[in-house]
Amino acid sequence: MEVFDQISRRAGKVIVEYGLIHPGDKILVAVSGGKDSLTLLNVLLHRQSIAPIDFELIAIHIDMGMPGPDKDKLVMYFDELGVRYHIESSFIFTTMDGGLHPDVNCFWCSWNRRKLLFKVAERLGANKIALGHHLDDIVETILLNQFFKGEISSMCPKQGMFDGKMTLIRPLALEYERKIIEFAEVSNIISFESCRCSKANQSQREAIKKILSGLEVVNPGIKMNIFNSLSKILTEYLPQKVNDFCI
Repeated sequence: MEVFDQISRRAGKVIVEYGLIHPGDKILVAVSGGKDSLTLLNVLLHRQSIAPIDFELIAIHIDMGMPGPDKDKLVMYFDELGVRYHIESSFIFTTMDGGLHPDVNCFWCSWNRRKLLFKVAERLGANKIALGHHLDDIVETILLNQFFKGEISSMCPKQGMFDGKMTLIRPLALEYERKIIEFAEVSNIISFESCRCSKANQSQREAIKKILSGLEVVNPGIKMNIFNSLSKILTEYLPQKVNDFCI
């Protein structure tokens, strides 16, 4: 499948250039059930089959107690792929009557989901967690942090946590979302549905998506340019505050 080969090759480039995977790694692959995470799982299984090193993969799905993918369907899919998997159930995202927790927003949800992933990784003895963030996600995060936090930062392809005890990796960091959608459609993984949050379309991220969509009409390469800008910082053209006040 041509589109999958393209995605896998670009993931391989990210893995090599950023040193994402090493011999003996035990990697949890976070699988929400959406197109991004299922594409990531397929890609990592493919890279594992052709890699000159040995590393272990475990698919991990966090059941948050909200409407989302059919867990039985996911388990069947994991079995078809022949991958070891773990389902972690947590209901901190919902109230006793099944409604959405009043504190839920994108940051709160992401933070709590990540916290659960760290706990499972420690329990299973994994040293890395693979996340399905792609180029669009990373670029949107760069702009979100600039527009709403007043800082320049992003999601890194490789990010050490807890003094190096745990590492987050993002092998799809150079992949466009449209390519993942294309693969999901031809491979039928688009039939899975990740967690459906009622606030998903009200987020700041959705506003950034619309801005980028409009800018892509003018410059189709704008997302890659934004990503590449983080490694081309011309400090001499940035404002510098002085520490000492003098006249």
